[in-house]
Amino acid sequence: MESLPPEFVNIQPGGGRVMSLELAWGKVRRAYLRTFRGGYVKRMEACRKGSHNPAPHPILDPRDAKFYENQPDGWRWDEKDDPFTWRNRLGFARWGLAELLVFSLMWFGPLALWACVYAGREGFDVTEYWDGSATWESIWFWFGVVSLVPGALCVWFFRDPPRAIPEEPGLVVSPADGTIAEVAKLDFHPFVDGPAVRIGIFLSIFNVHINRWPQAAKVIGIDYHPGKYLDARDPNSVTENEQAHLRLETTDPADGPPRRMVLHAIAGAVARRIVCVLKPGDEKPRGAKIGMIKLGSRTELLIPDESGLMIRTKVGDKVLGGKSVLAAYVVDESMAGEATMSLSAMPAGLQKPTLDGDQG
Repeated sequence: MESLPPEFVNIQPGGGRVMSLELAWGKVRRAYLRTFRGGYVKRMEACRKGSHNPAPHPILDPRDAKFYENQPDGWRWDEKDDPFTWRNRLGFARWGLAELLVFSLMWFGPLALWACVYAGREGFDVTEYWDGSATWESIWFWFGVVSLVPGALCVWFFRDPPRAIPEEPGLVVSPADGTIAEVAKLDFHPFVDGPAVRIGIFLSIFNVHINRWPQAAKVIGIDYHPGKYLDARDPNSVTENEQAHLRLETTDPADGPPRRMVLHAIAGAVARRIVCVLKPGDEKPRGAKIGMIKLGSRTELLIPDESGLMIRTKVGDKVLGGKSVLAAYVVDESMAGEATMSLSAMPAGLQKPTLDGDQG
């Protein structure tokens, strides 16, 4: 088992302005809790788990540990003791709630403020803005109306819809929502220690950006590489953009013998922050949430190319993370017939790899 690399000082190693704002707000919140809610602070301390504080600031409740949940044996709370688990049921990615709040104020705020200032005045008639005359009031109004569009896109981007995870043994589900951009055969991959298939998924700003586990697996190692923010459709983005690499080993005997897989989360031109809540040794079931990429990006999955592998997707397919089946491994005789549609027999949709000797 590898150790957590030093770049992963928190779950969002690339930082970010909204993250900085959230950490600054934490100072104000902690001052309030210490001054006015001492009993609450003591109750939270009494049910706290872990051996040490992994954060550079005091941790009084689960909100202070949000960015440090991937640190080994750091302070944490069980779900029953966490008073903020309701945030997981809002239908939006909990890792993006701060961005959702900031962007909502940014894009919905102008029209809301205009309404407070002008909409209630005596004799107000919205049709007076339709004659083409430019006044401060009308410019403010139309700017507010136009800003509703990016505001709605931000709300749509951070959604977290429920997913029904397929339970049949041997299935490999999509680690992300998006469009299949590449299905490529690699002659050799060092971590897989043999031939592999790389499946690339392009995520537009209209897709859910939460990443999920392709199969039940354990984290063997993680890497983080800072970099550029090229468009995720640019082939150079695979090597030059900010990205995180997760090296996994499957753990469910129902899926067959242990296999090694690699998951790449690659930032894009708009999505510039990668969130990874995992550390080496963590185990997750198929379809479990493992983080997100915050706004267009790319997710790649590399799986072993074995004789019993059946590829069930092709370039251009639309997929849903945790739900769409990308591939399957033969785990019993009933699947043996399907294995005739293995990778070697499926040239349609396959591409030559854009990178030879991908090191993961």
